[in-house]
Amino acid sequence: MSDDQELLTIGRLSRRTGMPVRTIRYWSDIGALPPAGRSGGGYRLYDAASVARLELIRTLRELGLGLEEVRRILERETTVAAVAAVHVEALDAQIRTLRLRRAVLGTVAKRQSDTEEMTLLNQLARLSADERRRIVEEFVDEVFEGLDADPDIEARMRRTPADLPDDPTPEQVDAWVELAELVRDPDFRRHMRTVVEHNAAQHPAPGASVWFARKVVGVVGAARERGVAPGAAEAEPVLTEILGADADRAAVLARLEAGMDGRAERYRQLLAVLGGEPPRPTHVAEFHWLAEALRAHP
Repeated sequence: MSDDQELLTIGRLSRRTGMPVRTIRYWSDIGALPPAGRSGGGYRLYDAASVARLELIRTLRELGLGLEEVRRILERETTVAAVAAVHVEALDAQIRTLRLRRAVLGTVAKRQSDTEEMTLLNQLARLSADERRRIVEEFVDEVFEGLDADPDIEARMRRTPADLPDDPTPEQVDAWVELAELVRDPDFRRHMRTVVEHNAAQHPAPGASVWFARKVVGVVGAARERGVAPGAAEAEPVLTEILGADADRAAVLARLEAGMDGRAERYRQLLAVLGGEPPRPTHVAEFHWLAEALRAHP
C-alpha cells in the first residue's frame, strides 16, 4: 500500500501537513475534518482525502477567512467564490485605508508637522468623498451666488474634480489638505468673489473669459518674444490688438488687478495635482505684462 492510500494518525497527519495536532483535532471535533476511520484502540485515522481537505482548510485560513466561513464552505453551505468576493471588497477597503494612512504620514514627514497639525491633516484626508465634495461646493456657491458671471467659468469650477483618488500619493494628500485650507479661508473666498464680480460687471457671453485669456496669452506671448517692454511705445498696438480701440482700459486693469493673486493660480495647480495631471503651464507673466502696459498706456 502506498503512502497516499494508507491511513494516518493525527500525529502522522500533522507531520505530513505541518499543521499542529491541536488544530487538526479542533477541525475534527467540529466536523469539518471527519476521520476516515478508527484504529483498534479508537484513535482517529485519516486518508489522502483528509490530507487534501486539511490543505484546503489551511489555504482558506491563510487567505483570512474566519472559522465559521471555512466551516460553511466545507459543509457546502456557501461557495469559495461567494466568500472570496466578500473578502475582496473588504480587502480593497483595507488597502485604500492603508494607502491613505501612508500618504498622510508621508505628508506629515514632508511638512515636519507637530501633533496638532498631524491631527488636522488626518481629519481632512479621512473625510468621506461627499464631505470633501461639499467643502468645495460651498466655496463655489459662495463665490458665484447672485452674480451673472460667465456661466462657463462656474460650470468648469463645478465640473473639475477636487477630490482624492482611491489610491492617493503623498503629493495628492498634501494637495487636498492645502486646497481644503485654501477654499475655507474667508479672505480667499472674498478675493475670488471680487474677481467674479468684475467678470459679471462686464456681462460676458458664455466662453468669453476663456477666449480673452487665450488671446492675451497668444498676443502678449508673441510681444514678449519680440522683446516688447510693457512701457514702450510698441506696446500700444499690442493693447489695441487685444482690447480693441474703444475698450475701457481702466476697467480692464481693475479686473486684471483683482485677479492677480498667487492663490488663484495655486488653486488651479492643486486641482491639477489632485487630477493626476502634469503641472499646468502658468501664464502669470503674460497677465502681469498686460497690467503693466495698461498702467503705462491708460
